[in-house]
Amino acid sequence: MENNESTNGTKSSSFVFNKRRAEGIDKTDKKKRNLERKTQKLNPSNTIAYAQILGTGMDTQDTSSSVLLFFDKQRFIFNAGEGLQRFCTEHKIKLSKIDHVFLSRVCSETAGGLPGLLLTLAGIGEEGLAVNVWGPSDLNYLVDAMKSFIPRAAMVHTRSFGPSSTPDPIVLVNDEVVKISAIILKPCHSEEDSGNKSGELSVVYVCELPEILGKFDLEKAKKIFGVKPGPKYSKLQSGESVKSDERDITVYPSDVMGPSLPGPIVLLVDCPTESHAAELFSVKSLDSYYSCTDDQTDGPKFVNCIIHLSPSSVTSSPTYQSWMNKFHSSQHILAGHQRKNMAFPILKASSRITARLNYLCPQFFPAPGFWPQLADMSMIDSTPWNKCSSSNLAESISAENLLKFNLRPVAIRGIDRSCIPARLTSSEVLDELFDEIPEIKDKCGEIMRFWNKQHDKTIIEKLWLTESNTVLPSCLENIRRDDMEIVILGTGSSQPSKYRNVSAIYIDLFSRGSLLLDCGEGTLGQLKRRYGLNGADEAVRKLRCIWISHIHADHHTGLARILALRSKLLKGVTHEPVIVVGPRPLKRFLDAYQRLEDLDMEFLDCRSTTATSWASLESGGGDAEGSLFSDGSPMQSVFKRSDIPTDNSSVLLCLKNLKKVLSEIGLDDLISFPVVHCPQAYGVVIKAAERVNSVGERILGWKMVYSGDTRPCPEIVEASRDATVLIHEATFEDALIEEALAKNHSTTKEAIDVGSSANAYRIVLTHFSQRYPKIPVIDESHMHNTCIAFDLMSINMADLQVLPKVLPYFKTLFRDEMVEDEDADGVAMEEAL
Repeated sequence: MENNESTNGTKSSSFVFNKRRAEGIDKTDKKKRNLERKTQKLNPSNTIAYAQILGTGMDTQDTSSSVLLFFDKQRFIFNAGEGLQRFCTEHKIKLSKIDHVFLSRVCSETAGGLPGLLLTLAGIGEEGLAVNVWGPSDLNYLVDAMKSFIPRAAMVHTRSFGPSSTPDPIVLVNDEVVKISAIILKPCHSEEDSGNKSGELSVVYVCELPEILGKFDLEKAKKIFGVKPGPKYSKLQSGESVKSDERDITVYPSDVMGPSLPGPIVLLVDCPTESHAAELFSVKSLDSYYSCTDDQTDGPKFVNCIIHLSPSSVTSSPTYQSWMNKFHSSQHILAGHQRKNMAFPILKASSRITARLNYLCPQFFPAPGFWPQLADMSMIDSTPWNKCSSSNLAESISAENLLKFNLRPVAIRGIDRSCIPARLTSSEVLDELFDEIPEIKDKCGEIMRFWNKQHDKTIIEKLWLTESNTVLPSCLENIRRDDMEIVILGTGSSQPSKYRNVSAIYIDLFSRGSLLLDCGEGTLGQLKRRYGLNGADEAVRKLRCIWISHIHADHHTGLARILALRSKLLKGVTHEPVIVVGPRPLKRFLDAYQRLEDLDMEFLDCRSTTATSWASLESGGGDAEGSLFSDGSPMQSVFKRSDIPTDNSSVLLCLKNLKKVLSEIGLDDLISFPVVHCPQAYGVVIKAAERVNSVGERILGWKMVYSGDTRPCPEIVEASRDATVLIHEATFEDALIEEALAKNHSTTKEAIDVGSSANAYRIVLTHFSQRYPKIPVIDESHMHNTCIAFDLMSINMADLQVLPKVLPYFKTLFRDEMVEDEDADGVAMEEAL
């Protein structure tokens, strides 16, 4: 009954949608239980135990690497930066087994992937899985803010801790398998660093495994101490004393047990700055882990492995190296951002596709930012980072993706490289491509002819005669290549997958600045894959406005990382805060991060940027809801007003600031309009300012429309009227219309029909279900002016005329992979959401 009700459409002429979902009333909103982790029988001896480097961010340096602490019955993750679940999906690491997540700092670099991870756990099974999240400072506030967009939020158990009043480490977990303690590092601030954000606290985690008891000497117990076989043997082995059966004595475990083997110890150290590193020397609770100068072993505890999450700029400093020298025989694994790891992509599946697309059509798929860094490994190996190997440290190695340090069995304790993936190079990818599709070289040549009109003008004219929409809009006449480029950073829905990241569109206005439309998890990493490390920094620096369509996590959880980096890059430089336009509930999420690190932004509700609001800018009055939500309309109850108070004077000021920014970057309008997906969901229209053409005439600028997530509705049709380019979601294939209706998404044909009815010149389809991991199911008969998007696709306005003609070549490239079922977890997540 509930399922029928949830998919029952409401009609207004041809406008059909799921009203319950649009109103935020979903079957997942049943009463939530306070879930607890299921208790499992633990195995103290643990036949298998290891620490493993999960190399998120190693190549792009956009986030902190994670560490997996693995036991037979338990799993622990340290740090959950952006891209963690995408990484785990590709490398088949089951996040459903995670019991605890520990953050070494509470900031976007270490916690950016936490919302996605919690969403994944929430979507498993009928009720979701519970997980404990540990971290310093205001972790509770941060996770509470995330609960506004995480269903079944009761499954998150937050465990926040602060500096201890005693010199002892703070014990967090202590069971038969492992004892995990935290040591807080709070840096001293100079006069220059006046801001004292709570997120500046960092943690040293100490993981201690229990000792393994010595071997029980059966003959000695029976013949020397007179203990008969039976229950007393078990007591002695468990550490209890017993009475001898044949003599009037007490038999102690030490009498019949061999020497115990101390349990291994692992330290995870995160010192983001040299100020944090200096604090290591003043932490008394670390003294018991330092090696004695005379190599005595009966005093301190022996640390087997130290994983350094600190950046290379810190670990290579004399202060930090001096601290490392206090551990004489420990294995040091340096897992901070290192130049060595920049040369090879960590997400091999998506990198392989990007390299293939770049070969086929470099005009729409420029060389990704990571391949040019492959050139000279000898230079990479000679960087200052690797000089630490020639110091007096006993064992110090650079971390690699999926590198393990085995803790048990004892016989194989130490470094294990068996899981490290083979490195991927562009030449290898192309060799594979030529073997699989020999004719691809000819196809590449055919695509080149689309741009080389001077080479064969007759063929080009014949090709375009088959297109119904052949008239080039006046706004594109003689348009310069440095006018505008659309860079589609993510094209998947729900959660990141092996092949597609989630929604983000970078609008590059070149020297004038840039905008970002939606900002799902991993957006910064995608920018680095597109532009390279330095180019991505520049792309972030010149951001003037970021627009977010709705509060679903796949559209905004990469935002804090982008804002924090921009603030850092522009520190000490005269600049204006970036303007974030989004649904009002997003402000609560950003305010939580603002307490932890500077985001340097102004927030503006999407409601304040509708056509009605812009029209009433001078008068300060008017209603921003628009006709879709007007009294008596089918959607009247869908738009939910937020409980966050609005300061009209500050809204007016921010709106004027936005108008000024738009003028400075050559735009006339940025207009939000309500769409049908969930409460407070929007699309956006961006219009360029007028320009002068080659004959001196003033012509209208281009018009770009982005649908966000939506069902087809009158608002999106009206907003797209005569658009130069419409970017529209197409989550489902045409045969899945019922699922599209239930979830308030669009099918491929519905998206194309919206653009056609609005007379849009070009339509770009995006936001594909993860059931289509590489290429969606499409019907070319409807797509004369349409193309499908891929991650890192770059569409220059000067190339719009060619865009639809490359579609058949994509189908050739993926001819054997039109539909795959391997991303079943992604499909299950879509069902859960």
